[in-house]
Amino acid sequence: MNHTRAALYLDFDNVFIGLFKLDPAVAIQFASNPGAWLGRLSSISATDGVRRWLILRCYLNPAGWVGNRSPTGEQERLFFSRFRPSFVRAGFEVIDCPRYNATKNGADIRIVIDAIDALTADTHYEEFVIASGDSDMTPLLQRLRRSDRRTMIVSPADAADAFVAMADRVLDSEQLLALVQGDPMNLDGDADETPDTGFDGGPAAREQARDEAYATLRAIVLAEYDAASTPINMAALAQRLRSELGRPITATNWFGFGSFARALESLDLPNLRMSQHLIWDDARHAAPEPAATTAHGGILPEPVERLAELLNLPRIPPEWWPPVYQTLADYASTHQFNLTQCTSWARDQLHDQGVPVSRGAVAFVVRGTSYGGRPLHGQPPPSGTEVGAAFVANVLNRADAAGIAFDDEETAVVHDWLGVPRPTVADPGQSLPG
Repeated sequence: MNHTRAALYLDFDNVFIGLFKLDPAVAIQFASNPGAWLGRLSSISATDGVRRWLILRCYLNPAGWVGNRSPTGEQERLFFSRFRPSFVRAGFEVIDCPRYNATKNGADIRIVIDAIDALTADTHYEEFVIASGDSDMTPLLQRLRRSDRRTMIVSPADAADAFVAMADRVLDSEQLLALVQGDPMNLDGDADETPDTGFDGGPAAREQARDEAYATLRAIVLAEYDAASTPINMAALAQRLRSELGRPITATNWFGFGSFARALESLDLPNLRMSQHLIWDDARHAAPEPAATTAHGGILPEPVERLAELLNLPRIPPEWWPPVYQTLADYASTHQFNLTQCTSWARDQLHDQGVPVSRGAVAFVVRGTSYGGRPLHGQPPPSGTEVGAAFVANVLNRADAAGIAFDDEETAVVHDWLGVPRPTVADPGQSLPG
């Protein structure tokens, strides 16, 4: 049986804390039974057969801990050292990495040194798996690529673009959660496979499937257009098409037209008129007032478009964001948190409210809320207002970290679009409460 000679380097603190912010129960499952997910990871997207783990190293700060609510409701410290035996039993070499200062434990530099040493070893390691979202290791991935070694990143957080771009394969937070829980995984988009066209099969089958998907798009748009008594919100229509057609739209970038607006123009709709946000039939509909054409609607405002392009912010209309926040708050107040259940439940509830968001969009908000400091599993559960504020704060913090510069006016546009009032600035003559 063919196998891939692989090395796995796990920054335990980075991955565990990232998972814990998303779903504490899954984080504890990850740390308590590493052998289960390691076995599944052996065959995921392996190109030359099942991975044979020649190196398994776990870098862990034994004094590290997170605050965790006990079964009795009391807050307690969950020390990382508790999980050391679990990794030893799973065949990992556990390397203690105590903190050097308030923020660093030295795991990243140890991983870099050990991986470089492996490059010069007698054994030829064909693939290096780096379990960490720390973008400080981007130079390591560049060095591994120069040595013609395949690389995979496993990260529970939204890693920096430069870090992700250097890897042949990325296992993101949703895939990692599915891996740990043994759920089916969406593995579309492997960098080391044939580029994703959105369609399966040979060239002829893909061409036929593309034509059928485009015909479906045309039928949906024509039905909406013919039935509309007023101008149509482009963002809502685009989201419906994304929900119903899915991967073909994303993979082909609107069937090669590059944007939803150009895809609409290709349909040759009768008497079509289009503003920045709306479309209408000039023979049947009254043209919208100028003020209406600049109201929030179809095409994303430029600052929001930048966030969508660089951070994968869901492209949904502004009126949908507040119901998403409130529905997630409703879930948090009535359920014991489970990310998989949460995203499915919230999606179904929102669809019933006439807000057809995708499960992926819901998961995006859940992650942002967790990293924004108000996780749904927190106590007391966050309100809809708190969910929204934490989510927007996280989006803007990620934008800043990615070098996306917004002036005050653009920041206000982002807040307005995402349905969260911008925090007020205290009067310079007043002092903030301590």
